[in-house]
Amino acid sequence: MAAKKHPIFDTATTLGKLVAFLGISTICGVLVAGLMVPAVALAAGTTTSSLTFFDDLPDEMTVGTPALSSKILASDGSVIATFYNQNRTEVPLDNISQFMQDAIVAVEDSRYYEHGGIDTRGLMRAVTSMAQGGGRQGASTLTQQYVNNVIIQTYAANGEQEKIKLGSDKGVGEKVREIKLAIAMEKKYSKDEILQGYLNWVLYANGNYGIEAAANFYFGAHANDLNLPQSALLAGVVNSPTVYDPVANPENALARRNLVLDHMLDQGMIDATAHKEAVAADIGLNIHPNKLGCTAATRAEYFCEYVTNLFVNDPNFGDTPEARRKLLEQGGLTITTTLDAGLQDAAQAQFANFTPMDNNPDKVGQAISTVEPHTGKILAMAQNTKLEAPEGQFATDYNFNVDRFDANGNSLGGAGGFDVGSTIKPFTFAEWLNSGHKINDVVNASVRKYPAGFQWNNSCGVTTGIYDNNYPGSTDLQNAGDINYGNFTARQGLYDSLNTATIASAAKLDMCNIQKMMSATGIHLGGDPNQPYNVDNVSSLLGSGEVSPLIMASAFATFAAGGMHCDPIALVSITNAKGDQFPVPGANCNQTVTPEVAAGVNSVLQDVLQRGSGYQVPLQYPAAAKTGTTNDSQHTWTVGYTRGLATASWLGSPEEKNASNNGKLIANQRLDYVDGATYAGKAWQGYMNQIAGYFDVGYFDGPPDYMINPPVVIPPKPAKEDKKGDKKDDKPAEPEKKD
Repeated sequence: MAAKKHPIFDTATTLGKLVAFLGISTICGVLVAGLMVPAVALAAGTTTSSLTFFDDLPDEMTVGTPALSSKILASDGSVIATFYNQNRTEVPLDNISQFMQDAIVAVEDSRYYEHGGIDTRGLMRAVTSMAQGGGRQGASTLTQQYVNNVIIQTYAANGEQEKIKLGSDKGVGEKVREIKLAIAMEKKYSKDEILQGYLNWVLYANGNYGIEAAANFYFGAHANDLNLPQSALLAGVVNSPTVYDPVANPENALARRNLVLDHMLDQGMIDATAHKEAVAADIGLNIHPNKLGCTAATRAEYFCEYVTNLFVNDPNFGDTPEARRKLLEQGGLTITTTLDAGLQDAAQAQFANFTPMDNNPDKVGQAISTVEPHTGKILAMAQNTKLEAPEGQFATDYNFNVDRFDANGNSLGGAGGFDVGSTIKPFTFAEWLNSGHKINDVVNASVRKYPAGFQWNNSCGVTTGIYDNNYPGSTDLQNAGDINYGNFTARQGLYDSLNTATIASAAKLDMCNIQKMMSATGIHLGGDPNQPYNVDNVSSLLGSGEVSPLIMASAFATFAAGGMHCDPIALVSITNAKGDQFPVPGANCNQTVTPEVAAGVNSVLQDVLQRGSGYQVPLQYPAAAKTGTTNDSQHTWTVGYTRGLATASWLGSPEEKNASNNGKLIANQRLDYVDGATYAGKAWQGYMNQIAGYFDVGYFDGPPDYMINPPVVIPPKPAKEDKKGDKKDDKPAEPEKKD
C-alpha cells in the first residue's frame, strides 16, 4: 500500500497547492521585486542589495556563437556541400523580415518590450492557477525561452543529452535558475540583441535551427524576404515544432498561423485588410530539402570527402579528430577550395561516354584528376561512381584519385593508386637527360636479354630483375606487337613506348637517380606517401608500381611548369563565422627539375600525340602526354598536359586490381584488347579539348640545342597504319627468382 502523503505537502490538495504557491512565491519574491520595471532599471544601479546576487551568473549565460553549419565551396563560391548537426545560418536582425519579428513577439511574448526578462503578470497568473487546481500555464518570456534554448542546445552540441530537462521534467530549482538567467540576460543585452539571438537559435522543425535555415527550407527564401503569412506560419511552429510542423501537420500549422495573425491584428501590428488577405492565403510551402555532407554534394562528392579528410586530419583545426569534426559541424566555417566547377562538370560528363552509372555492369572504374601547373591547385577530381548509388549501380567509398593515407598515416579515403604502366617511362627519360645524355642519342633497343647476374647500378640500394627465356619463369623483354627491336634514338624509344629502349637507357643510369627524379616530381607509392616509387625490381620502370591519378597529374604538371613542382593543394581559405582565418597548407612550389630537362621531356611527349603511342588522341592545342597499359589491361592511362593544365585519366579495375578490362562492357562495346589510348585516352582528349582553351595553351619552350644534337629526321607516321596504341608495351619483367 502506497504511503499516504501529508496534506500540507501534497500538491493535489488545496492546502498543498497553497503551500506550494507560498513556497514558490517566497523563492521568487526577490526576483519579482526586480521585475516590476524593464531591465534598464535593473542596470541603473537603483536596485537594492538583495538583488546583487544576480551579478554572479552561471557560465552558460556567456552566450557564444550558436552551432552553425559549415560550407565547402568551389573556387567560384558555389556550394559543394554543407555540414551541421544543427542546420543554422546566423543572420543579423536587420536581415530578418519585420513581419517575422512582429509575429514572434505577438504570439510568444506580447509584453516583450515592457518587461525586464520576466513577465510578472504571467508568472503570478501561472502560480495562482496551479494553487487553485488549474493546469500548467506557460509563463516563459522570449528571454526565458532564449535562455532555455541556449542551455539545451549547448548540452546537445556537447553530447550531454543527459543534462537536458524539458517542460514537466524541470523542478522549481530549474525554473528559478531560468528566471535568474533571463534577468541577467536582459541586463547584459539589448532587446534587439535578445530577439536576434532568439530567432537565430530556436528550432523550426525538420532540423532547421534559426530563421534563415527555416526560410530556405520551407520557402526557398532568405529571412529578410519572408512575407506576412510565411512569417506567421514560422512563428507558430516554435511553440511545438512537432505538433505544428508544416510538412507533417499542415492543418495544425495553418490553424496556428491564423492564431498568430489574430494576435498581430489585436496588437495593432497589422490592419484588418492585411489580416484578411493573410488568413486567406494557402500554406504556400516550397520545400528545399536540407543537404548534409558529401553524399548530398551538388558536385564532386569524392573531392568533398578528400577535403573533409584533409580537415579532420590536420591538427591546425583542433587537438583531436573529434574536436575537428565538431568544428566542421558546428563552427560555421566557410571552406573555399581550389575546385573549378566548370572543369569538374566537364570531367564528370566524360564518364557517360564510357562507363555510365546506369550501364556499367562490369564495375569498370574511371577517374580524372586535373592539377594546375605552377600552383598545384586541384581543379577537378572526378570518378564514375557515387558514395551512395541506386541499387544496381556502382557505389564505393573509395576515392580512385587519391592516396590511401596521408604522410601521418591518417586515412584519405583513397584506393591507394594503381599500376601506372608506361606513364612512368618519362621519368627514366628525364634522368637520361639529367645525366648528360642527349634526346637523340641512339640506344640499343635490340637487347632483349638481361640475364641473372646482370648488374643494375643502384647507388642507394639494390635493383634486380631478369629478362631471359632461358631462365625458369622468365621471358625475353618484349615490345608492343613484338616488333621494333633495333637501334633507336632515345626520343623514339619514348614516344613509341618501346620497353627495350627504356630498359636499355636504364642500364646506363643509376637506378637511385631515376628514383630521385620521380621523387622530385612528387611521385610516391599510393599506399604510403612516405615510400618513394620502388625501383628494387627493374620491371617497375615499365609501370608495375601503384600511384594515384592525382599524384600522376601533379608529377606531369612539373614538366608543364618547366621543372617547378608544387604539391597538389585543395584548400584556398578557411574562415569561421566571425571572419577569423585558419591556416591552410601551401603548395610548397620549388624548382626540382631543371628547365632544360623539363623542356626536353616536353619536346618528346608532344611527339607521343603526333606520331607515337597516343597518336589517336591529339589535342587541338599544343600538348604533351604519355599513354600506359598494364600487362593484361587491368589498368589503362593517359596522362598529359598543356602549359596551363595537367590531367591524369585512368580506366581500370578498382576492386579487383588484377582483373583485366579486355572484353568488358565499355562505351557500349566489348573489345578484345583495351590500351591506354582506347578509353582513358579518349576521355582525356574529349575533356582537355573542351576546357584547356580557358587556360594557357601556348607553345612549350624548346630544349637547348646541346640537348638535341645530333639532329635526326623523323619520317611522318603512315596515314593508314593500323596501330593500337601501346599494346603490350607495359608488360613488366618477371621478378628475379631466388635460388
